[in-house]
Amino acid sequence: MERISGIGFDLDHTLAIDNTLERVAFLRLLEALLAGGGATYRSMAEELDAIDDLLSHQRHGAFSIDEAVRRFVAAHGVAARDGHVETFRHTALSLVDDLVVPLPGVPQALQALSDLGIPTAVLTNGWSPMQARKARRAGFNGPVLVSSEMGVQKPAPAAFEMLLHALGTPRESSWYVGDDPQSDVGGAHAVGMRAVWMDWEGRTFPSEIAPAEFTIHRFSDVLTIVSAPVSPA
Repeated sequence: MERISGIGFDLDHTLAIDNTLERVAFLRLLEALLAGGGATYRSMAEELDAIDDLLSHQRHGAFSIDEAVRRFVAAHGVAARDGHVETFRHTALSLVDDLVVPLPGVPQALQALSDLGIPTAVLTNGWSPMQARKARRAGFNGPVLVSSEMGVQKPAPAAFEMLLHALGTPRESSWYVGDDPQSDVGGAHAVGMRAVWMDWEGRTFPSEIAPAEFTIHRFSDVLTIVSAPVSPA
């Protein structure tokens, strides 16, 4: 295998954790709806389940974050307006600095890769400008490709082809680092890229998916892979 010429990164749970930022933004929106009067209220358990269900569908491409907000507002007996979407977006973006936390070693490793002259880019599912702001909070200053702007989501091959274009490096020596076996590892392999599975949570890799070339448990281990001859352990 050739040495690594370019690296793509997933964002959430790879570069940083956001401490359920979007869930908090929905709860703040609920607070505003109830304060305005006329909104219905479910139990907190039901509210959280409904929020998580909306976010899951949005992250898997069923609908946009704006549509998720409209559905949330309508479910509380209130006519959804553009102002509700704007309120949600503003709240979510305002929470980034307080709730998004880089995983240990991420800013230092990213700087080291930059010093080595290795092209890097982020490929992430989600909405913009949220994902771009989260990436900057994590210490990443390169290109950030977000599914809402690309019109395609991981693990679709087209998403990874756009990543390769952004990196400007050959697919056979380009790597992708992510925590999701299907979206990240499987998606990278589908276009001929190598994959690194970021497993800081101590999970079991699914047997039905071809394993990544490397598994790391700390982000700083990316530097060990870069500096060593490229061959799986």
